[in-house]
Amino acid sequence: MDNAAMVLGVIGGVVGMVVGFFGYGFGELWAWFSAMLSDVSPAAAARVAPEDDPIVTKLISLFAPIAGIAGGAMVHSQKILGAALLGGSAVGMFHGFGFGVFTMFPIAMCGLAALFALLARGDR
Repeated sequence: MDNAAMVLGVIGGVVGMVVGFFGYGFGELWAWFSAMLSDVSPAAAARVAPEDDPIVTKLISLFAPIAGIAGGAMVHSQKILGAALLGGSAVGMFHGFGFGVFTMFPIAMCGLAALFALLARGDR
């Protein structure tokens, strides 16, 4: 079961990296666009400001997939810490990107890997 957790975690983290590239790019684009719009019209920039902070989106884009890969890689030696990293990765991707067509697989893979890591027996 820990092999399944490792494979699901690493694959979920890699797929999450692809989603993270687009999330980070969106954060950069939004920062550039809001700076350009605030130069033209500060009132218009205030009206179209997103509810999410682009810095938080960029940080989640960076750290959630890394946590999934690292959690999957350490499931064999540290099951609880690996499960915590995998669960944190799934929760972070859900919080940062929501549950949609491109995020359902990395969220589900990391969440299932966390469950498998918790249910894996300690002895071999």
